[in-house]
Amino acid sequence: MRDSSCQSSFRRILPLAAALTLIAVLISAAGCNPPPPRRAARGAARSAAAPAQPVQMLDYLHPEHIGAPIGKMPWIAHLIAVDLDQDGLLDVVACEGQENKVVWIRQVSRGKYEEQVLPCDVKAPVHVEAADMDGDGDLDLLISCMGVVFPNNDQIGTVTILENLGGGRWAQHDVLEHTSRVTDIRAGDLNGDGKIDLAVGQFGYDQGEIRWLERTGPWEFKPHVLLELSGDINVGIADFDGDHRPDIVAQISQQWEEIYLFQNRGGGEFERKRIWSSSNEDYGSSGMVVVDLNRDGKPDVLFSNGDGFGPAVVPGPRPYHGVQWLENRGQGNFYYHRIGDMYGAYNPVAIDLDQDGNLDVVVVSAFIEKDSQGNPLPSLAWFRNDGRLGFEKRILAYRPQDQLTLAAGDFDGNGKPCLVTGGFYVFNPAEYMGRVTLWRR
Repeated sequence: MRDSSCQSSFRRILPLAAALTLIAVLISAAGCNPPPPRRAARGAARSAAAPAQPVQMLDYLHPEHIGAPIGKMPWIAHLIAVDLDQDGLLDVVACEGQENKVVWIRQVSRGKYEEQVLPCDVKAPVHVEAADMDGDGDLDLLISCMGVVFPNNDQIGTVTILENLGGGRWAQHDVLEHTSRVTDIRAGDLNGDGKIDLAVGQFGYDQGEIRWLERTGPWEFKPHVLLELSGDINVGIADFDGDHRPDIVAQISQQWEEIYLFQNRGGGEFERKRIWSSSNEDYGSSGMVVVDLNRDGKPDVLFSNGDGFGPAVVPGPRPYHGVQWLENRGQGNFYYHRIGDMYGAYNPVAIDLDQDGNLDVVVVSAFIEKDSQGNPLPSLAWFRNDGRLGFEKRILAYRPQDQLTLAAGDFDGNGKPCLVTGGFYVFNPAEYMGRVTLWRR
């Protein structure tokens, strides 16, 4: 079974011979209209007229390196924009998967950043989220630890909570250990008892799970498995069906290429429903976020597919890579919309980048390769919302290359959104590397 763990980027590490042994899984969609058909051939020319060339806007944002200088090839698996110390200045918290570190790039004064390594013993941290887990008013950190980034079926994953004690002090709580490799954690009161629980995605390898952890004590949790299936890369929590109970959504990569909704029926019971799937085993699911994209009051699902490192014979970008969203039609029903194409698309973010009142979509690319004609591939693209949910692709940057993770926020305090990206480099260094890059307007 192929591995798309740590936001699905690590499938490139799999031996090619293993990828060739995969069995295609044909899965029909449920709960939404059919997904786009599988392409007839890899890299084949499309029968439809060629789309208009995307607009080049290379001067729209201005990149600036923040944090520690590049030493080893960076493995920034995930980052978030968050005011961790609640001083009114937005910071960055990032997972460095190779060095087994979670770093805080603190904005100590407007425009000045200092990096510190947070005091935690973690192995292959690949995802971090901020939440007040103990109700004391400050932000704690939920850290997803795979144990090792490379493919591994051992029970080496850990769910870690880094408790913020204030004054720069932290306490580590490993609330689930010796389990399938963990790739995402989200917080919410899932059973209505007033205590914050956790939704957990576990990629594993041959074996994996999606589960929720019921809060039973200050730092004690009882696990409940929702689905035994390998390949989860992201989970999300929102009330998708309007019954005022938080549901769980999960994106599965691996050979499955599916999105599941776990509808909360109350009392800790969940009903599973597959709301989207692809018949293309090489679809390359690569990131998911919950957002009300059409602003109708119902949470939608925005997701990317851009992992091109298996199971095809030749790894590389695919013509069907890109970004799409599932429109929430209510009662657990969704409708598929393609937003646009993007080679190697990863980790889409919804943000009103041009401040015209419409949510746009920004996405990074994790490919350093060039296309079949030898042209460089963009590393950062903006799908601008025309106000009618039509999206026009605009290329923002070609370098730094191999950007895996993306977040957005008002870092400058001027009301204008900025972006921050993290680079992940497994093979030889890219010509233009970037560890953590702030993109300012």
